[in-house]
Amino acid sequence: MKRLAILTSGGDCSGMNATIRAAARTAIANDIEMIGYRRGFSGLLKNDYIVLDSRAVSGVLQRGGTFLQSARSAEFRTPEGQQKALGNLLKEKVDGLIVIGGDGSLNGALALDKLGFPVIGIPASIDNDIAYTEMALGVDTALNNIIYAVDCIKDTANSHDRAFIVEVMGRNSGYLASTTAIATGAEFAIVPEVEFDLSTMCQQLHHRYEEGRTNALIIMAEGAGRAQDIADSIKDAVGFETRVTVLGHYQRGGAPSVFDRLLGSRFGRKAVELLLTGSKGVMVGLVANSLNSTLLEMVINGGQKKLNEDLIRMSDILGI
Repeated sequence: MKRLAILTSGGDCSGMNATIRAAARTAIANDIEMIGYRRGFSGLLKNDYIVLDSRAVSGVLQRGGTFLQSARSAEFRTPEGQQKALGNLLKEKVDGLIVIGGDGSLNGALALDKLGFPVIGIPASIDNDIAYTEMALGVDTALNNIIYAVDCIKDTANSHDRAFIVEVMGRNSGYLASTTAIATGAEFAIVPEVEFDLSTMCQQLHHRYEEGRTNALIIMAEGAGRAQDIADSIKDAVGFETRVTVLGHYQRGGAPSVFDRLLGSRFGRKAVELLLTGSKGVMVGLVANSLNSTLLEMVINGGQKKLNEDLIRMSDILGI
């Protein structure tokens, strides 16, 4: 191989820049040129790229987001768009492509793999909902961002006898909510995977109020409902005043944690090494702190990653 390419697609997250940097420098160490497509598959369709030499990736390790930028592309989802993307890769004499992103991005990688082009996928999703990897890029940084914010909110809750409902990301996965609840001592975690009984929750919160507890924290995944609806339902039943905080895109940004810098570096290096040894159509994953690879077909068609039930049990027990 003489020339490789890399792109970031879908939602951004911290750790992407570390991955791009590691992939580029691993390629350079093997006398291979690396190019980076800007704005994901959209940039691939427009043939919009930059050369990722050593200087281009210098100083990006500590930056959040992705300096290549990211975008979603409706055109790439069509067979015509995929053929156009393949044509651009061949025209630029690219020998292999690394795709960093979530489910949609990995679907795009699989589409190119089915057209016979060598592709390696790297999981990046703060929801941590991608199968065949224990951690995806950006999860650890997002958790640290969330916990810092919730700790600040806890100070206000202590001062004003209030119940705070904090809505975190997690469209189909309660990983962030359940982990945050454990790490911040929240009373409840509301997640998409488990039905919750509003009346039971109100009774338990009211009991805490009668015991003399001065505040309460409820962490809610966005996919489990609307935080404001929960607040409106419990405000007259629990004794506390209720407030809602929606953390939104704050969770995605910021300098990557040490874990995400190391994980991105490991993922980027491994992806290049896989291409150089003839592997293709796989996703790099982390299992028991070791890197492995899984067929993209299995990742995409294997169903949604299940939330560890022990996290739910632990958040229930520790919230009592």
